[in-house]
Amino acid sequence: DATRMRLRYHPFMIDLAGKPIAITGASSGIGRATAIACAKAGMPVAIAARREDRLADLVKEITTAGGKAIAVRVDVARQADCDELVARTIREFGSIYSIYANAGIGHESKIAEMSDADMRSIFETNFFGTLNTIRPALPHLRKARAGHVLICSSCLSKIGMPFHGAYTATKASQEHIARAMRIELRDEGVHVSSIHPVGTSTEFFEAKAARTGTSVAMNSPPRWATQPPERVASAIVKCLRHPRPEVWTTWFGRLVFAAADISPRFTDWGLTRFKARHKH
Repeated sequence: DATRMRLRYHPFMIDLAGKPIAITGASSGIGRATAIACAKAGMPVAIAARREDRLADLVKEITTAGGKAIAVRVDVARQADCDELVARTIREFGSIYSIYANAGIGHESKIAEMSDADMRSIFETNFFGTLNTIRPALPHLRKARAGHVLICSSCLSKIGMPFHGAYTATKASQEHIARAMRIELRDEGVHVSSIHPVGTSTEFFEAKAARTGTSVAMNSPPRWATQPPERVASAIVKCLRHPRPEVWTTWFGRLVFAAADISPRFTDWGLTRFKARHKH
């Protein structure tokens, strides 16, 4: 029928004004930039992270510019924190329209040498943290038969990078649940999109290097393959207005990583060259 056709193809722009969004990992990088971009689009924003001082500064920046924002301290590995994020969003703004599972960490290690503790830690934050974030919002979106779930995966969800296999495994897992949920919730009016940034100029690489005792240079993509977080934020707002399955900010990145699935041998050759440039 006509309603299902609109849900499937989204020919009309969605007016975001007054539609609340909750964002995890919002104290810096893509999460912070997305909060600012959504506020400029008229969305009340609930920003969440563990660094409360940075959240307070961001709330001040958004409200000074005329937007609406609240801050909630959240560790996404704790379900209770994520429950409170959604509850606070609804209490303050009256409803919740979108939930953005953005918080994540990286880890550099050979799979054969990675401890169970480190492996479980990255999955607790990146994968289970995503589930913790979106689960409390889903009943409200489904009841309203409207809303948008956003999951920050990665361009690396398409391949298993040497020394970063645990991270790419979590990103692939995020992409898979996003795809499944997109089909499962399609007839209920809830959109689901996965976000696939290429290298982004944020604190992510410094944090990963500090966590694993490696160099920032070794953890960072080449300069030509990086982008500012504002570019990702702009693409996310565009996706909120015109929902689509995946968000990519460069046609080059999408083409390269799509080709990786088509030719595994060529991809392995390229990854072997990458490995040769890293001394472990």
